[in-house]
Amino acid sequence: MKEQETEDIKILLLAIGNSGRGDDGLGWKLGDLIAESGFKEVSVEYRYQLQVEDAQFITHYDAVIFSDATEQQNEKGFSFSKCIPANTYYYSSHRQSPETVLYLSNELYGKFPEAWILAISGYNWELGEGLSEHAEQNLNKAFFALQGILESHIRTTVPETVE
Repeated sequence: MKEQETEDIKILLLAIGNSGRGDDGLGWKLGDLIAESGFKEVSVEYRYQLQVEDAQFITHYDAVIFSDATEQQNEKGFSFSKCIPANTYYYSSHRQSPETVLYLSNELYGKFPEAWILAISGYNWELGEGLSEHAEQNLNKAFFALQGILESHIRTTVPETVE
């Protein structure tokens, strides 16, 4: 994340998923963990899916992290990668990708934040509450990694004491 010179950096965690479909709730669970961690610079919002309207919403932030479950299995249990704007979109106003939301933010509003995608590997997509055991382990790994990234970022951009 690029450094900001002011203390008022705003970070958005956009948690995507559905806690009623097993491991599809990983994005939301990560949102819950971050919200409970006390990062005052981080706002958490929850979505079942991304929509065109989110392009305008993210313009209010300096950085955005899209968190979601993925069927792709990753050796670490999650991946954290830069989100690159892409002008691909669905004709429906529902179910846009993070890359499309970022692209539309720039095209429609002339602004977009730095953005990353945190994809957490899941295994069970059936109806029902709760995460599978392996998904829970991946969630914990992703949370600790993101917590470290946020702590490092905030520590380097916000003074620890204000005189």
